Amino acid sequence: MRIIAGAWRSRPLLSPPGDGTRPTADRARETLFSMLQSRLGSFEGLTVLDLFAGSGALALESLSRGAAQALLVEKAPAARKAIEANIAKLGANARLVGHDATALPRAAAAVDLIFLDPPYGSGLAAGALASALAGGWVAPHAWISVETARDEPVEVPGFVAETVRGVGKASLTLLRPVALAPATDVP
Repeated sequence: MRIIAGAWRSRPLLSPPGDGTRPTADRARETLFSMLQSRLGSFEGLTVLDLFAGSGALALESLSRGAAQALLVEKAPAARKAIEANIAKLGANARLVGHDATALPRAAAAVDLIFLDPPYGSGLAAGALASALAGGWVAPHAWISVETARDEPVEVPGFVAETVRGVGKASLTLLRPVALAPATDVP
């Protein structure tokens, strides 16, 4: 696994040992970041929240592309060790917290971009996003990326799916807070 683009392009990343963590494949990350780039224009100055961070690849990729800072949330000890090593190796402006992504503390400030890559089939994305929304983590203009198994639906109250794209066994869903959902014509 490696950083795909930006200042740290091609730099390798450590993955947690074992099969308890499933890092986002390079191809899926390339697709995701292409989708985000076309919507954001730039990652410059963004604040990122990475829930179920695993190896930290999504947050670190964002930082490589110009995001200002990242908070990574991961409770698995082996994954936290890999994230700490990756942050140190890159000298990233990132902070790791060993916390449950479905029970987040109150945010000091809302973030611009949220990544969720929970275990496939766990249904944890909805709980984590509800926790982020309740805790003040979601800025009104935020983009939220959720990676799930291809056949796993993503329906979260308070959010609307902007796009869904299948990549291999994964499905990438980009969400926006409901307040930003386009108005529909009612006959």
